[in-house]
Amino acid sequence: MKNFIASTFLVFFLTVGCNETAQKKSKDSNKIQYEVVFRENPSGVYEKWRTSDTSFEYYYTYTDRGRGPEYSEKITLNEQNFITAQSIEGVNYRKVAVNENFSTTETTATWKNPKGEDQGTISEDELYFRYDGSPAVYEILAQHLLKSTSGKIRLLPEGEAELVKKIPLTLKNGTPLDLLMIKGLDMSPTYLWMQGDQMVCSISGNLHVVLEDFKELRSEMKKLQDIVEDDYLIEISEKLTHPIEKVVVQNTNVFTANGSMLLNQDVFVDGETIKAMNPTGTKTIPTTTKVIDGKGKTLMPGMFDMHTHNTKFRGILHLAGGITSVRDMANNKQLNELSAQFDKNSIIGPRIVTFSGIIDGSGPYANQRNVVENLEEGLAEIQSYKDLGYQQIKLYSSIKPEWVKPLVEKAHSLDMRVSGHIPAYMIASQAIEQGYNEIQHMNMLFLNFLSDTIDTRTPLRFTMVAEHGANLDLKSKEYLEFVDLLKTKEILIDPTVAIFENMFVAKKGEPSPTYNKIMSRLPVISQREFYAGGLPKNEETTPLYKKSHDKMLTVVYDLFQKNVTLVPGTDGLPGFLYHRELELYEQSGIPVAEVLKLATIKSAVTTGVSKLYGSIEVGKKADLILIDGNPLEDISNIRRVEWTMKGGNLYYAEELYNAMGIKHFK
Repeated sequence: MKNFIASTFLVFFLTVGCNETAQKKSKDSNKIQYEVVFRENPSGVYEKWRTSDTSFEYYYTYTDRGRGPEYSEKITLNEQNFITAQSIEGVNYRKVAVNENFSTTETTATWKNPKGEDQGTISEDELYFRYDGSPAVYEILAQHLLKSTSGKIRLLPEGEAELVKKIPLTLKNGTPLDLLMIKGLDMSPTYLWMQGDQMVCSISGNLHVVLEDFKELRSEMKKLQDIVEDDYLIEISEKLTHPIEKVVVQNTNVFTANGSMLLNQDVFVDGETIKAMNPTGTKTIPTTTKVIDGKGKTLMPGMFDMHTHNTKFRGILHLAGGITSVRDMANNKQLNELSAQFDKNSIIGPRIVTFSGIIDGSGPYANQRNVVENLEEGLAEIQSYKDLGYQQIKLYSSIKPEWVKPLVEKAHSLDMRVSGHIPAYMIASQAIEQGYNEIQHMNMLFLNFLSDTIDTRTPLRFTMVAEHGANLDLKSKEYLEFVDLLKTKEILIDPTVAIFENMFVAKKGEPSPTYNKIMSRLPVISQREFYAGGLPKNEETTPLYKKSHDKMLTVVYDLFQKNVTLVPGTDGLPGFLYHRELELYEQSGIPVAEVLKLATIKSAVTTGVSKLYGSIEVGKKADLILIDGNPLEDISNIRRVEWTMKGGNLYYAEELYNAMGIKHFK
């Protein structure tokens, strides 16, 4: 790496391949500005400027419904363009304070980050990769990868990044750019748009950072990147899909629809259909049939994640985790296209059995996926979703309370269910009385017992529950009447308690209990997310927040005992978070067999697909997963998925995880 010239990083302040008028600068002529776009709305800014020949400063912020990071960052580089000093101050996405520092001597590096303080030797070709901060390090990394003869750069404290592809593309206005595909940082590739040594744009899901002069070209870049991403995922699908014709899973233990384990069975599959199930050895296996040894293992129906927000990259994680069917609980109006890609297996992913359209009102905390300015627009959006084949409407926090009843009536008139967050200045019982069919998230139930004056558009919907949830009295008249209301109105509850464990229980600098079983398997950036500590806490609030989450689990068990319909969903990291959700249900007191029934046959019944899916029965579709172990003995065995069968195809979990830079459970 010694051949890097000292000016490598400085080039980003110059125009590469065009004159300097291609830079749009702020009033401070030394600053270069980027716009931050979140969910297709301008939401923040990224600025960078030089403070000396080798030192630079950065400012980065964006907002998302009251959340969002804000960082001030300083970086010093050496002659080889490696970071020798770095400081980052501010707050992360959940407004937890960030104070990260990195410094070096000739051979030693010292750092302080959310994981703690440490030091180690440093080589001349290692790049420090911060935990939280601005996009600056991505640009520096890209510059190194572009000049690396191996296409790889070692990261400090750990990890390695690899430039997989450099794709030259020309925009419609004639501007030539390079789209870089980088692996090793996260579970999906990192994409950066570069003009020479300068980052022009970063597009990652809903979050886009684009140089001011390229703002009008962002949509074009997004479309081109979508094509590249699809091609990459199509390649993965072609490589990792194993079509099946006639298969028998031999001598396996079968989890049944009544929650028992049927031992030593041979399960015959023909294409997509379960053809027979017999005690091992009682039926001859044709020589043309592929035999899979299931001895000592558990064959289960594919599971249902009942609260997802699907993307083309998340599909692989669902199947690797044993999830073959999902409800999508709010997405854009292109969900039909993604669902078709999953169904055709052009991109690997689950079967989307429920489409839920989202509607929110305008305001600073609006969801942004689909915002309406008035009731008439909301009614029209419900019709639009119905015309697209959606079965459900999800109302969000900025909906005006007076709109709820007419919106619900419109949806019901079209035979659509209504669910969602409880709009600000309402409580759950009021939303139910006005026609809600289900409620997302356990915090929305707890808010029912606090006040209808809480602005639940803001993070108060989390912090108020964390601070007061432990005091909920399950023997109180108010609570018992509310549960009766849930039962009388047949309200479905979608608790997503695992995300609240990460918010309420995780401690900054320590592995989150929600993810600690799998963190070491993940790429470097993915691991780091789970040291952030969830909601800000201090010595006084830490035990209180833990008690509030414990009370959430108590409520989950109480609702189960009282026959309120529960569905297991995640609203987060596919597969891994779902496994944790099931573990927490068992921890709450629900018997393991009942938890697994919630994950399979009961979810199939709820979504109206139980005639085809949700249990292992002759004539049903062969959506199957093979577990190494017995989840009835230890529910955590649900994490040990060996393979998933869906749509006449077999997918090996180890191969799927490897494609995402994740280690298998072995």
